[in-house]
Amino acid sequence: MFTRTLVSLLLLAASAYAQSGMTTRYWDCCRPSCAWSDKAPVNAPVRTCDANQNVLSDPDAGTGCDGGPSFACADNSPWAVDENMAYGFAATHISGGTESSWCCACFKLTFTSTSIAGKTMIVQSTNTGGDLGADQFDLQIPGGGLGIFTSGCPAQYGSWDGGAVYGGVSSIEECYNLPEAVQDGCRFRFDWFENADNPTMMYEEVSCPAELTALSGCTRSDSGSYPWDSGNSTLPDEGDGSTLPASNPGAGDTTTSGGNPTTPDTVPEEVIPPNTGTPSNDTISGGTCLRV
Repeated sequence: MFTRTLVSLLLLAASAYAQSGMTTRYWDCCRPSCAWSDKAPVNAPVRTCDANQNVLSDPDAGTGCDGGPSFACADNSPWAVDENMAYGFAATHISGGTESSWCCACFKLTFTSTSIAGKTMIVQSTNTGGDLGADQFDLQIPGGGLGIFTSGCPAQYGSWDGGAVYGGVSSIEECYNLPEAVQDGCRFRFDWFENADNPTMMYEEVSCPAELTALSGCTRSDSGSYPWDSGNSTLPDEGDGSTLPASNPGAGDTTTSGGNPTTPDTVPEEVIPPNTGTPSNDTISGGTCLRV
């Protein structure tokens, strides 16, 4: 009884610190910025995959968007937990923070506009928006738009028919033009996400569900500092990120969206990853993600 009351009080306190923000979408197949070594206090960088969806052991293998072997894994697609809750991954720019503070952190987004107002999504931050506006979350959704880095997905899958460069596919039928590994992720946009176009939201940091850290392989050392959200289907992962999820969504249980990009008002300073030279910015639907 005491424990349950304490958890309820912690959740109430956390909700008082919720901030307003906006969402966009992208999927460019480039390795995420938080996959580089020494970005944040984590057990391991975000996992990356080769063109055959094999997890790579070298966290600093070059990005497939610049001729390297390292790409985003197909299982980084979003999926529905139930009719009101979904999980996924995002590129972020959090006011007052840096990659050190947001890489592999998890956030609960409560949507406040479009037809999905009231629905919630918990995302893990695995990338950095090089030109995202303040408090902008760029949701990783297959078929959500390649942006300026148009070479990554064809390099990973051999071909890519993902609709408009900015915005992506325009119908659920077009999801079937994508590689099978990401088709479910594409359909997520038109199913659970209801084809919402860049909805606004309120966000707050929460402990990561085990389902997300099992896929990313990345857990922050301070993950226990935040409350576990009661909407999570599985207790947060306090281990090394290797715990298998209760229901692994597989290579692509998600859906994509193809809405209109938005232009952020501010451009945060570009972050250069270690041991890579000059990074390149990968434009996403609604912003440019650091794809290096």
